Amino acid sequence: MKPKPRRARQPLVPLLQLAHARSGDKGDTANIGLIALKPEYYPVLLKQVTAGRVARHFRGIIQGKVERFELPNLNALNFLLHGALGGGGTLSLKTDAQGKVFSTALLRMKIAVPAGLVG
Repeated sequence: MKPKPRRARQPLVPLLQLAHARSGDKGDTANIGLIALKPEYYPVLLKQVTAGRVARHFRGIIQGKVERFELPNLNALNFLLHGALGGGGTLSLKTDAQGKVFSTALLRMKIAVPAGLVG
C-alpha cells in the first residue's frame, strides 16, 4: 500500500497581515468589520474566519453567540458578538464598554493561508 502524499502545511499568519478592522457597539453587542487588504485575500477570509472560529477566539470574553455577515462587494465580513459588553455602554463595568478593542483582538487571530499569498 502506498503512503498518502502529505499535503504541504499552510503557513499561519495573523489577520493583521490580511485585513484591517473596525469595531464598536450597540447595546450589549460588539460589532466587528473585517476588511480584506487586497481582493485576493477575501476568499481566504471567507473560508478561515468563520463565526465558530471567532467565537472560539473570544471564548471567556463573550457570553452569547457570534453571527457572521458577508459583504462581497466590499471584500469584507461583519461579525456581531452578542453578550460581549457586560450590558453595554453606561451599564457595563468593563474598561472597554463600547467594544473598541475587539477589532485589534480579532486581528491577532492566526489563520492558515496558501503559501506565497502574503509576502
